[in-house]
Amino acid sequence: MFPGQPSQQDVRRFFCRTFAKVQAMQGMDAMETIAGMWIEQHPEYFDELRDEAAAIEKTYAVEGERANPFLHLSMHLSLTEQCSIDQPRGIRQAVELLTARKGDLHDAHHAVMEALGEMMWKAQRDGRAPDGQTYVEAVQRRATQD
Repeated sequence: MFPGQPSQQDVRRFFCRTFAKVQAMQGMDAMETIAGMWIEQHPEYFDELRDEAAAIEKTYAVEGERANPFLHLSMHLSLTEQCSIDQPRGIRQAVELLTARKGDLHDAHHAVMEALGEMMWKAQRDGRAPDGQTYVEAVQRRATQD
């Protein structure tokens, strides 16, 4: 998503500045265009995206009543990129199947985020690399459930 190892502040600045460009209808690069699409799907985050300085300082508790909008939007971008390059292999088809089942890419992304979050949590817990195959299988199960 970003070259190198971006800081939390870099990511937050990116989303806040992209939001400002969307609101001003300014030209954007490819990544900003994709991010802007996902930002527009989340009007509940607009207030936080309007104030870059406050966004950089805010802390989001894991068990907090409010989701971290920057993590959420980053996951949308990550899923978009995963599907564009089909990495891990099979994720594109699994997300397409889930999207067809749900009738909406946004809803499908939210379901995939659960599987992505679980994969990352298990990898951190076990001190191992993320298991892409298990992740794809979890998305496939969501796509074929009744």
